[in-house]
Amino acid sequence: MNWIILIIAGLFEAGFAFCLGKMKMVTGIEYYLWGAGFLISLTLSMLLLAKAVQTLPIGTAYPVWTGIGAVGTVLLGIFFLHEPVSFARLFFITTLIISVIGLKMV
Repeated sequence: MNWIILIIAGLFEAGFAFCLGKMKMVTGIEYYLWGAGFLISLTLSMLLLAKAVQTLPIGTAYPVWTGIGAVGTVLLGIFFLHEPVSFARLFFITTLIISVIGLKMV
């Protein structure tokens, strides 16, 4: 169950980074709404991470959490913020995914 909580925490990490990306693109009330999304995502991500590490080793949970957040942020940036896609970017994000899976397996 704590692995599921950790995965959700990682998704919220990608969510708060995405909100930051959107904040730089908007003004007025939209800026504050994305800011609220950032704060909510940040809080949920941290609380869920704290819950997950009650039973998971921090040396594994933290890298998995940041890996999920990093991969999610790159994908959200590519699909929704029109960030560039290159072979090198895809290669290194793939190696990050493989590393996260490897950490979970060991």
